[in-house]
Amino acid sequence: MTVRVKPVRWQGSDEAIRAVQVAFDVEEAVLEAVRTAAFAQHVSTSDQIRQVLGLATTSKPKRPRLTVSLNAADYEFLAARYGLAPDDRLAIKERATRDLIAFASGKKGAGTGKPGRK
Repeated sequence: MTVRVKPVRWQGSDEAIRAVQVAFDVEEAVLEAVRTAAFAQHVSTSDQIRQVLGLATTSKPKRPRLTVSLNAADYEFLAARYGLAPDDRLAIKERATRDLIAFASGKKGAGTGKPGRK
């Protein structure tokens, strides 16, 4: 069996691969308190939890970003909303990014539409 050497850019990911995500089942008041504190301090909820627990955190995110999980039905919905093909995921992402920017800018109608489905 041949052992391959990892590229240098991948070698730093070993520790992250070993990390385990932990979910805490807590009351709504605890969720709200953690999220509010994180928002006020401009940190992620994960970093806020780490601070509460006395764990180390990174000073600033390397790539500040928002994330959402989209399934095939979500892409279908967004494609129809934007008049795009469901498989054109890059164009859908670009249009969604514009909607988020418009929402943050307070533009009328941005992000105020009725939910597509539950």
